Amino acid sequence: MNKTCCIILFLILQSISGTSKEVPDRDYWIETMIQIVNPVLESLSNSNLKKDMPYESKSPDRREYSYLEAFGRVMCGISPWLELGPDKTSEGKLREKYIKMSLKCIKNAVNPESPDYMAFQKRGQTLVDAAFLCQGLLRAPKQLWGNLEKKDRENLIKALKLTRQCGIAKNNWSLFPAIIEAAMLEFTGECDMKRLLTGINYFKDNGYYKGDGNYGDGFYFHMDYYNSYVIHPMLTDVLFILKKHGISEGEYLDKELSYLKRYAEIQERFISPEGTYPVVGRSIAYRFGAFHALAQAALIHNLPKSVTPGQVRSGLTAVIKRQFESNENFDNKGWLVVGFTGRQIDISETYINTGSLYLCSAVFLPLGLPAEDEFWSSPYSKWTSLKAWSGEKVQADHSIN
Repeated sequence: MNKTCCIILFLILQSISGTSKEVPDRDYWIETMIQIVNPVLESLSNSNLKKDMPYESKSPDRREYSYLEAFGRVMCGISPWLELGPDKTSEGKLREKYIKMSLKCIKNAVNPESPDYMAFQKRGQTLVDAAFLCQGLLRAPKQLWGNLEKKDRENLIKALKLTRQCGIAKNNWSLFPAIIEAAMLEFTGECDMKRLLTGINYFKDNGYYKGDGNYGDGFYFHMDYYNSYVIHPMLTDVLFILKKHGISEGEYLDKELSYLKRYAEIQERFISPEGTYPVVGRSIAYRFGAFHALAQAALIHNLPKSVTPGQVRSGLTAVIKRQFESNENFDNKGWLVVGFTGRQIDISETYINTGSLYLCSAVFLPLGLPAEDEFWSSPYSKWTSLKAWSGEKVQADHSIN
Protein backbone atom coordinates (compact mmCIF):
# COMPACT_ATOMS: atom_id res chain seq x y z
CA MET A 1 0.00 0.00 0.00
CA ASN A 2 1.47 3.39 -0.99
CA LYS A 3 1.79 6.33 1.42
CA THR A 4 -1.22 8.17 0.01
CA CYS A 5 -3.47 5.18 0.61
CA CYS A 6 -2.14 4.82 4.15
CA ILE A 7 -2.87 8.48 4.93
CA ILE A 8 -6.37 8.22 3.53
CA LEU A 9 -7.09 5.03 5.46
CA PHE A 10 -5.74 6.64 8.65
CA LEU A 11 -7.99 9.67 8.24
CA ILE A 12 -11.03 7.53 7.57
CA LEU A 13 -10.40 5.41 10.64
CA GLN A 14 -9.83 8.53 12.73
CA SER A 15 -13.11 10.06 11.61
CA ILE A 16 -15.32 7.06 12.30
CA SER A 17 -16.75 7.08 15.80
CA GLY A 18 -19.35 4.94 17.54
CA THR A 19 -21.85 3.36 15.19
CA SER A 20 -21.66 6.13 12.57
CA LYS A 21 -19.86 5.26 9.35
CA GLU A 22 -20.32 8.68 7.77
CA VAL A 23 -17.02 10.51 7.29
CA PRO A 24 -17.39 14.11 8.56
CA ASP A 25 -17.12 16.69 5.81
CA ARG A 26 -13.87 18.17 7.11
CA ASP A 27 -12.19 14.76 7.21
CA TYR A 28 -13.47 13.96 3.73
CA TRP A 29 -12.10 17.26 2.40
CA ILE A 30 -8.69 16.63 3.97
CA GLU A 31 -8.65 13.07 2.67
CA THR A 32 -9.46 14.23 -0.86
CA MET A 33 -7.03 17.14 -0.80
CA ILE A 34 -4.19 14.90 0.34
CA GLN A 35 -5.04 12.37 -2.35
CA ILE A 36 -4.67 15.11 -4.95
CA VAL A 37 -1.60 16.99 -3.69
CA ASN A 38 0.52 14.21 -2.18
CA PRO A 39 2.16 12.94 -5.41
CA VAL A 40 3.31 16.48 -6.28
CA LEU A 41 4.63 17.36 -2.84
CA GLU A 42 6.16 13.98 -2.08
CA SER A 43 8.03 13.84 -5.39
CA LEU A 44 9.25 17.44 -5.27
CA SER A 45 10.33 17.23 -1.63
CA ASN A 46 12.51 14.27 -2.64
CA SER A 47 13.88 16.06 -5.75
CA ASN A 48 12.05 13.62 -8.01
CA LEU A 49 9.20 15.67 -9.51
CA LYS A 50 10.66 15.88 -13.02
CA LYS A 51 11.41 12.19 -12.86
CA ASP A 52 8.06 11.05 -11.45
CA MET A 53 5.36 13.35 -12.87
CA PRO A 54 3.72 12.14 -16.07
CA TYR A 55 2.95 14.51 -18.93
CA GLU A 56 -0.41 14.43 -20.68
CA SER A 57 -1.47 17.18 -23.08
CA LYS A 58 -2.61 17.92 -26.62
CA SER A 59 0.57 19.98 -26.90
CA PRO A 60 3.97 18.21 -26.88
CA ASP A 61 6.01 21.30 -26.05
CA ARG A 62 4.82 22.49 -22.61
CA ARG A 63 6.44 19.87 -20.39
CA GLU A 64 9.06 22.26 -18.97
CA TYR A 65 6.27 24.50 -17.64
CA SER A 66 4.18 21.68 -16.20
CA TYR A 67 6.22 21.21 -13.01
CA LEU A 68 5.80 24.79 -11.78
CA GLU A 69 2.15 24.61 -12.82
CA ALA A 70 1.59 21.62 -10.56
CA PHE A 71 3.56 23.01 -7.62
CA GLY A 72 2.30 26.60 -7.74
CA ARG A 73 -1.32 25.52 -7.98
CA VAL A 74 -1.04 22.98 -5.19
CA MET A 75 0.41 25.65 -2.91
CA CYS A 76 -2.34 28.08 -3.87
CA GLY A 77 -4.90 25.60 -2.54
CA ILE A 78 -3.25 23.89 0.42
CA SER A 79 -1.63 26.96 2.03
CA PRO A 80 -4.54 28.20 4.21
CA TRP A 81 -4.74 24.75 5.82
CA LEU A 82 -0.97 24.76 6.41
CA GLU A 83 -1.19 28.22 8.00
CA LEU A 84 -3.22 26.76 10.89
CA GLY A 85 0.07 25.22 11.99
CA PRO A 86 0.87 21.97 13.80
CA ASP A 87 -0.87 20.81 16.95
CA LYS A 88 -1.35 17.60 18.94
CA THR A 89 -4.45 16.39 17.07
CA SER A 90 -4.19 13.83 14.28
CA GLU A 91 -4.99 16.60 11.79
CA GLY A 92 -2.37 18.89 13.34
CA LYS A 93 0.27 16.18 13.10
CA LEU A 94 -0.65 15.55 9.47
CA ARG A 95 -0.46 19.29 8.82
CA GLU A 96 3.02 19.42 10.39
CA LYS A 97 4.15 16.74 7.96
CA TYR A 98 2.92 18.73 4.97
CA ILE A 99 4.37 22.01 6.24
CA LYS A 100 7.81 20.39 6.40
CA MET A 101 7.27 18.75 3.02
CA SER A 102 6.19 22.06 1.45
CA LEU A 103 9.28 23.85 2.77
CA LYS A 104 11.48 21.20 1.15
CA CYS A 105 9.50 21.64 -2.06
CA ILE A 106 10.10 25.39 -2.12
CA LYS A 107 13.79 24.81 -1.42
CA ASN A 108 14.12 22.40 -4.35
CA ALA A 109 11.96 24.47 -6.72
CA VAL A 110 14.10 27.62 -6.39
CA ASN A 111 17.58 26.10 -5.98
CA PRO A 112 19.44 26.33 -9.33
CA GLU A 113 21.49 23.28 -8.30
CA SER A 114 18.41 21.12 -7.72
CA PRO A 115 17.28 18.62 -10.37
CA ASP A 116 13.78 20.03 -9.80
CA TYR A 117 14.69 23.70 -10.27
CA MET A 118 11.69 25.29 -11.95
CA ALA A 119 11.78 27.21 -15.25
CA PHE A 120 11.52 30.69 -13.73
CA GLN A 121 13.77 32.06 -16.48
CA LYS A 122 11.25 31.18 -19.20
CA ARG A 123 8.78 33.74 -20.50
CA GLY A 124 5.05 33.13 -20.72
CA GLN A 125 3.42 30.40 -18.65
CA THR A 126 6.02 30.66 -15.88
CA LEU A 127 4.54 34.04 -14.93
CA VAL A 128 1.17 32.40 -14.27
CA ASP A 129 2.39 29.75 -11.91
CA ALA A 130 4.95 31.85 -10.10
CA ALA A 131 1.87 33.95 -9.33
CA PHE A 132 -0.07 30.99 -7.95
CA LEU A 133 2.97 30.09 -5.84
CA CYS A 134 3.04 33.65 -4.48
CA GLN A 135 -0.66 33.47 -3.75
CA GLY A 136 0.07 30.39 -1.68
CA LEU A 137 2.88 32.16 0.18
CA LEU A 138 0.60 35.10 0.98
CA ARG A 139 -1.98 32.68 2.34
CA ALA A 140 0.56 31.02 4.67
CA PRO A 141 3.07 33.72 5.63
CA LYS A 142 3.93 32.25 9.03
CA GLN A 143 4.23 28.58 8.14
CA LEU A 144 5.86 28.97 4.72
CA TRP A 145 7.79 32.24 4.34
CA GLY A 146 8.30 32.42 8.10
CA ASN A 147 9.95 28.99 8.23
CA LEU A 148 12.13 29.23 5.12
CA GLU A 149 15.87 29.29 5.68
CA LYS A 150 17.73 32.47 4.67
CA LYS A 151 19.31 30.90 1.56
CA ASP A 152 15.96 29.55 0.40
CA ARG A 153 14.38 32.98 0.80
CA GLU A 154 17.18 34.51 -1.26
CA ASN A 155 16.78 31.90 -3.99
CA LEU A 156 13.02 32.39 -4.00
CA ILE A 157 13.31 36.17 -4.43
CA LYS A 158 15.86 35.72 -7.23
CA ALA A 159 13.53 33.29 -8.98
CA LEU A 160 10.53 35.62 -8.68
CA LYS A 161 12.52 38.56 -10.02
CA LEU A 162 13.17 36.56 -13.20
CA THR A 163 9.49 36.88 -14.06
CA ARG A 164 9.96 40.64 -14.55
CA GLN A 165 11.11 39.96 -18.11
CA CYS A 166 7.47 39.11 -18.95
CA GLY A 167 5.23 41.91 -20.23
CA ILE A 168 1.89 42.95 -18.71
CA ALA A 169 -1.11 41.80 -20.73
CA LYS A 170 -4.47 43.58 -20.76
CA ASN A 171 -6.51 40.68 -19.36
CA ASN A 172 -6.43 38.35 -16.35
CA TRP A 173 -2.69 37.88 -16.94
CA SER A 174 -2.11 41.43 -15.67
CA LEU A 175 -2.91 40.14 -12.18
CA PHE A 176 -0.01 37.66 -12.21
CA PRO A 177 2.78 40.25 -11.99
CA ALA A 178 0.60 42.13 -9.52
CA ILE A 179 0.44 39.28 -7.01
CA ILE A 180 4.13 38.42 -7.48
CA GLU A 181 5.07 42.01 -6.65
CA ALA A 182 2.56 42.05 -3.77
CA ALA A 183 4.38 39.07 -2.28
CA MET A 184 7.73 40.82 -2.81
CA LEU A 185 6.39 43.92 -1.06
CA GLU A 186 4.98 41.91 1.84
CA PHE A 187 8.09 39.79 2.41
CA THR A 188 10.94 42.14 1.44
CA GLY A 189 9.48 45.65 1.63
CA GLU A 190 10.45 46.30 -1.99
CA CYS A 191 8.70 45.75 -5.31
CA ASP A 192 8.28 46.99 -8.87
CA MET A 193 5.40 49.40 -8.29
CA LYS A 194 4.37 49.57 -11.95
CA ARG A 195 4.01 45.79 -12.16
CA LEU A 196 2.15 45.78 -8.84
CA LEU A 197 -0.42 48.40 -9.79
CA THR A 198 -0.97 48.13 -13.56
CA GLY A 199 -3.27 45.11 -13.40
CA ILE A 200 -5.19 46.49 -10.44
CA ASN A 201 -5.82 49.73 -12.30
CA TYR A 202 -6.93 47.83 -15.42
CA PHE A 203 -9.65 46.06 -13.47
CA LYS A 204 -10.49 49.07 -11.33
CA ASP A 205 -10.61 51.86 -13.91
CA ASN A 206 -10.56 50.51 -17.48
CA GLY A 207 -14.12 49.30 -17.87
CA TYR A 208 -13.24 45.68 -17.13
CA TYR A 209 -16.03 45.45 -14.56
CA LYS A 210 -19.19 44.43 -16.44
CA GLY A 211 -21.73 44.40 -13.60
CA ASP A 212 -23.42 42.01 -11.17
CA GLY A 213 -20.14 40.82 -9.68
CA ASN A 214 -18.57 39.91 -13.03
CA TYR A 215 -15.46 41.26 -14.73
CA GLY A 216 -14.52 40.83 -18.33
CA ASP A 217 -11.26 39.12 -19.11
CA GLY A 218 -9.98 42.45 -20.32
CA PHE A 219 -12.48 44.57 -22.23
CA TYR A 220 -14.62 41.62 -23.31
CA PHE A 221 -16.87 39.39 -21.25
CA HIS A 222 -16.29 35.63 -21.47
CA MET A 223 -18.80 33.10 -20.17
CA ASP A 224 -16.37 30.93 -18.27
CA TYR A 225 -14.95 30.55 -14.76
CA TYR A 226 -12.01 32.96 -14.99
CA ASN A 227 -13.69 35.35 -12.56
CA SER A 228 -13.24 32.46 -10.14
CA TYR A 229 -10.03 30.79 -11.29
CA VAL A 230 -8.05 34.05 -11.22
CA ILE A 231 -9.76 37.43 -11.21
CA HIS A 232 -11.65 37.71 -7.92
CA PRO A 233 -9.17 35.69 -5.80
CA MET A 234 -6.07 37.51 -7.04
CA LEU A 235 -7.67 40.96 -7.01
CA THR A 236 -8.77 40.40 -3.43
CA ASP A 237 -5.41 39.10 -2.22
CA VAL A 238 -3.45 41.91 -3.87
CA LEU A 239 -5.83 44.59 -2.59
CA PHE A 240 -5.48 43.29 0.98
CA ILE A 241 -1.71 43.84 0.68
CA LEU A 242 -2.11 47.29 -0.87
CA LYS A 243 -4.45 48.40 1.88
CA LYS A 244 -2.18 46.98 4.56
CA HIS A 245 0.76 48.96 3.17
CA GLY A 246 -1.22 52.19 2.80
CA ILE A 247 -1.16 52.28 -1.02
CA SER A 248 -4.07 54.32 -2.35
CA GLU A 249 -5.26 51.71 -4.87
CA GLY A 250 -6.03 49.52 -1.87
CA GLU A 251 -9.13 51.63 -1.25
CA TYR A 252 -10.77 49.61 -4.03
CA LEU A 253 -10.83 46.61 -1.68
CA ASP A 254 -14.24 47.38 -0.20
CA LYS A 255 -15.85 47.57 -3.63
CA GLU A 256 -14.10 44.39 -4.76
CA LEU A 257 -15.32 42.54 -1.66
CA SER A 258 -18.88 43.52 -2.54
CA TYR A 259 -18.38 42.19 -6.08
CA LEU A 260 -16.81 38.98 -4.77
CA LYS A 261 -19.72 38.54 -2.38
CA ARG A 262 -22.22 38.78 -5.24
CA TYR A 263 -20.17 36.43 -7.42
CA ALA A 264 -20.04 33.92 -4.56
CA GLU A 265 -23.82 34.15 -4.28
CA ILE A 266 -24.13 33.30 -7.97
CA GLN A 267 -21.63 30.45 -7.70
CA GLU A 268 -23.54 28.86 -4.83
CA ARG A 269 -26.66 28.88 -7.03
CA PHE A 270 -24.70 27.17 -9.82
CA ILE A 271 -24.48 23.99 -7.74
CA SER A 272 -27.30 21.69 -8.86
CA PRO A 273 -29.28 19.48 -6.47
CA GLU A 274 -27.07 16.59 -7.61
CA GLY A 275 -23.79 18.42 -7.00
CA THR A 276 -23.11 19.16 -10.67
CA TYR A 277 -22.43 22.55 -12.23
CA PRO A 278 -22.43 24.02 -15.77
CA VAL A 279 -19.69 22.66 -18.03
CA VAL A 280 -18.99 25.90 -19.85
CA GLY A 281 -16.01 27.96 -20.93
CA ARG A 282 -12.26 27.64 -21.05
CA SER A 283 -10.13 25.49 -18.77
CA ILE A 284 -12.98 23.34 -17.51
CA ALA A 285 -10.39 20.60 -16.90
CA TYR A 286 -9.50 22.50 -13.72
CA ARG A 287 -12.52 20.64 -12.33
CA PHE A 288 -13.83 22.07 -9.04
CA GLY A 289 -11.14 24.73 -9.14
CA ALA A 290 -14.05 26.53 -10.80
CA PHE A 291 -15.18 27.34 -7.24
CA HIS A 292 -11.98 29.13 -6.22
CA ALA A 293 -13.90 32.39 -5.68
CA LEU A 294 -16.68 30.82 -3.60
CA ALA A 295 -14.06 28.99 -1.52
CA GLN A 296 -12.15 32.24 -0.97
CA ALA A 297 -15.31 34.11 0.02
CA ALA A 298 -15.95 31.41 2.63
CA LEU A 299 -12.35 31.52 3.87
CA ILE A 300 -12.36 35.28 4.46
CA HIS A 301 -15.93 35.33 5.85
CA ASN A 302 -17.27 37.31 2.89
CA LEU A 303 -20.40 35.31 2.07
CA PRO A 304 -23.68 37.13 1.41
CA LYS A 305 -26.47 37.03 4.00
CA SER A 306 -28.53 34.85 1.67
CA VAL A 307 -25.95 32.04 1.82
CA THR A 308 -24.91 30.36 5.07
CA PRO A 309 -21.48 28.78 5.57
CA GLY A 310 -23.22 25.44 6.11
CA GLN A 311 -24.90 25.72 2.70
CA VAL A 312 -21.57 26.37 1.01
CA ARG A 313 -19.84 23.49 2.78
CA SER A 314 -22.67 21.10 1.99
CA GLY A 315 -22.90 22.23 -1.63
CA LEU A 316 -19.16 22.05 -2.27
CA THR A 317 -18.96 18.65 -0.58
CA ALA A 318 -21.62 17.44 -3.01
CA VAL A 319 -19.59 18.86 -5.92
CA ILE A 320 -16.34 17.21 -4.83
CA LYS A 321 -18.04 13.85 -4.30
CA ARG A 322 -19.93 14.03 -7.59
CA GLN A 323 -16.88 15.01 -9.61
CA PHE A 324 -14.75 12.28 -8.07
CA GLU A 325 -17.47 9.62 -8.33
CA SER A 326 -15.55 8.25 -11.30
CA ASN A 327 -12.49 6.21 -10.44
CA GLU A 328 -10.87 7.47 -13.65
CA ASN A 329 -9.64 10.84 -12.32
CA PHE A 330 -6.23 9.47 -11.34
CA ASP A 331 -3.71 7.26 -13.09
CA ASN A 332 -2.40 4.10 -11.43
CA LYS A 333 0.26 6.11 -9.55
CA GLY A 334 -2.14 8.71 -8.17
CA TRP A 335 -1.56 11.60 -10.62
CA LEU A 336 -4.52 13.53 -11.98
CA VAL A 337 -5.46 12.81 -15.59
CA VAL A 338 -6.73 15.37 -18.09
CA GLY A 339 -10.51 15.58 -18.06
CA PHE A 340 -13.53 16.94 -16.22
CA THR A 341 -14.63 13.78 -14.49
CA GLY A 342 -12.44 10.98 -15.73
CA ARG A 343 -10.21 10.78 -18.79
CA GLN A 344 -11.51 13.34 -21.29
CA ILE A 345 -8.56 14.79 -23.22
CA ASP A 346 -10.87 16.33 -25.83
CA ILE A 347 -12.39 18.68 -23.24
CA SER A 348 -9.02 20.38 -22.76
CA GLU A 349 -7.26 23.21 -24.57
CA THR A 350 -3.75 22.89 -25.99
CA TYR A 351 -2.30 24.80 -23.01
CA ILE A 352 -3.71 22.27 -20.55
CA ASN A 353 -1.36 19.57 -19.27
CA THR A 354 -0.97 17.39 -16.20
CA GLY A 355 0.42 20.25 -14.11
CA SER A 356 -2.43 22.61 -15.03
CA LEU A 357 -5.02 20.31 -13.45
CA TYR A 358 -3.84 21.00 -9.91
CA LEU A 359 -5.74 24.29 -9.76
CA CYS A 360 -8.58 22.06 -8.56
CA SER A 361 -6.79 22.33 -5.18
CA ALA A 362 -8.22 25.84 -4.79
CA VAL A 363 -11.61 24.45 -3.72
CA PHE A 364 -10.02 23.41 -0.41
CA LEU A 365 -9.31 26.96 0.83
CA PRO A 366 -11.94 26.72 3.64
CA LEU A 367 -9.77 24.09 5.32
CA GLY A 368 -7.85 27.16 6.49
CA LEU A 369 -10.76 27.81 8.85
CA PRO A 370 -10.46 25.98 12.18
CA ALA A 371 -12.78 23.06 12.87
CA GLU A 372 -14.71 25.24 15.34
CA ASP A 373 -15.62 27.79 12.66
CA GLU A 374 -19.27 27.89 11.60
CA PHE A 375 -18.28 26.68 8.15
CA TRP A 376 -17.36 23.29 9.65
CA SER A 377 -19.37 23.16 12.88
CA SER A 378 -22.81 24.00 11.48
CA PRO A 379 -25.07 21.09 10.50
CA TYR A 380 -25.71 19.94 6.95
CA SER A 381 -27.74 22.56 5.07
CA LYS A 382 -29.45 22.36 1.72
CA TRP A 383 -27.94 24.72 -0.84
CA THR A 384 -30.16 27.02 -2.90
CA SER A 385 -30.81 24.83 -5.95
CA LEU A 386 -31.50 21.78 -3.79
CA LYS A 387 -34.06 23.76 -1.80
CA ALA A 388 -35.62 25.24 -4.92
CA TRP A 389 -35.97 21.90 -6.70
CA SER A 390 -37.38 20.38 -3.50
CA GLY A 391 -40.20 22.92 -3.45
CA GLU A 392 -38.89 24.65 -0.33
CA LYS A 393 -38.84 28.36 0.42
CA VAL A 394 -36.16 30.23 -1.54
CA GLN A 395 -35.64 33.98 -1.70
CA ALA A 396 -35.66 35.78 -5.05
CA ASP A 397 -32.27 36.52 -6.59
CA HIS A 398 -31.44 40.12 -7.49
CA SER A 399 -28.51 41.63 -9.34
CA ILE A 400 -26.29 44.39 -8.05
CA ASN A 401 -24.85 47.25 -10.11
